Amino acid sequence: MSAKVLIVAEHDGRKLNPSTARCVSCARALAGAQIAIVVCAADSAAVAAEAAQLGGVTRVIAIDNPANAHALAAVLAPQVVAVAAPYSHVLGPSTTFGKDLMARVAGLLGAPQVSDIMAIESATRFKRPIYAGNAILTVEASGDGKVVGTVRTASFEAAGGGGSAAIEKAAVDVPLPTHTRFVSVSAAKTDRPDLQTAARVVSGGRALGSAEGFKILYSLADKLGAAVGASRAAVDAGYAPNEMQVGQTGKIIAPELYVAIGISGAIQHLTGIKDARTIVAINKDGEAPIFEVADIGLVGDLFQIVPEIEKLLG
Repeated sequence: MSAKVLIVAEHDGRKLNPSTARCVSCARALAGAQIAIVVCAADSAAVAAEAAQLGGVTRVIAIDNPANAHALAAVLAPQVVAVAAPYSHVLGPSTTFGKDLMARVAGLLGAPQVSDIMAIESATRFKRPIYAGNAILTVEASGDGKVVGTVRTASFEAAGGGGSAAIEKAAVDVPLPTHTRFVSVSAAKTDRPDLQTAARVVSGGRALGSAEGFKILYSLADKLGAAVGASRAAVDAGYAPNEMQVGQTGKIIAPELYVAIGISGAIQHLTGIKDARTIVAINKDGEAPIFEVADIGLVGDLFQIVPEIEKLLG
């Protein structure tokens, strides 16, 4: 029996977030998957066109509404539910966006939610990490209705292009809540890649000593074209803002290259980076746990090593 999958697109109004392409790869693991993407936006044209090019996607549903100018879960959820009827599975990324939205979608559908899907065994059986990734739990949904899920994007490669899905405009007439409204957004502005989806990430820990000390990371990251992250210890110490935190209570990432500078490697941090393809660690403590998972390790003073690496990069 084939699965009909609806994926909720994450986007910024202009471009599709790579997390959506990773959800497509997850959905492909369902037997006979027929994959559709729903794009809720004020003007969906650009994002819908990008979604239609993802390999494996057969249909893109575009919902245009001025209320969708900002991604408010309370506003988006009723619209997603309005088009979800024909689908056996409704998936979103396990990002801040997806975690906020998909629980509401599950609640409105009265459907079970499976969080942080890292592997699919059948239409109702899934694997997800627990205990900071130290154990893998196999869960089974009831199987008598829809399944709502969030996809652990670090566990899947992004689906490629080459698709040519049909784009359909959907006129959704559902009452939208008025008790929730957009007021403002506070976010750090940067020209660097998005931390959650970047191919290269440079992260710093408490050993950098101060927010001023983090500047050498920014310089190195610019040379590498990398995003910048931080350990929880560095964030708690005020050296870096919350949105840069990598780890169990921060962002779970899977870059091609992860450079950990002055990070000891607490289990909570390692949970967030264990799917990185290549891990480079720089730390003056040769016994630091980070070296147990690093592919390349440099023992020494980061304030000497990092400028030397930057010189070599030219």
